[in-house]
Amino acid sequence: MHVVLVEPEIPPNTGNVARTCVMTGTKLHLVEPLGFSLDEKEVKRSGLDYWPYLDLEVHTDFPSILRKYCAARFIFYSTRGNRYYNQLNYRQDDFLVFGSETAGLPGEILEQAEIVLRIPMVEKIPRSLNLGNTVALVLYEALKQQDFPGMR
Repeated sequence: MHVVLVEPEIPPNTGNVARTCVMTGTKLHLVEPLGFSLDEKEVKRSGLDYWPYLDLEVHTDFPSILRKYCAARFIFYSTRGNRYYNQLNYRQDDFLVFGSETAGLPGEILEQAEIVLRIPMVEKIPRSLNLGNTVALVLYEALKQQDFPGMR
């Protein structure tokens, strides 16, 4: 599996996602611009001693990842999604794409997206789940459907 964070802004969130990726054997893709340096101690503190085990790829922009992995299936997560995250049959090589903490995925990315999913939340509160929690929730659903490959 692949997790893609588009323009993440908060170092501890990216560190937590990195740790989840390490513990699930998932590749992490970061799409620039980042709201921090990968050398910042907040990022590495969140990932603790897991950071050296991270399979990480950094992309200069979103079109570059689409070009490099043109045959892949990209699945996007947004409050504007029309189906729930658990209503999809995930594949082992899917790219799970998440937006920044404050803005979500840019409109130009969502306009081109074929699959946009959402996580159900209480409607009366104008906020969303934490990015790290969202990634973990979705990633574990995808891995569960595949009987947790390579995990015990």
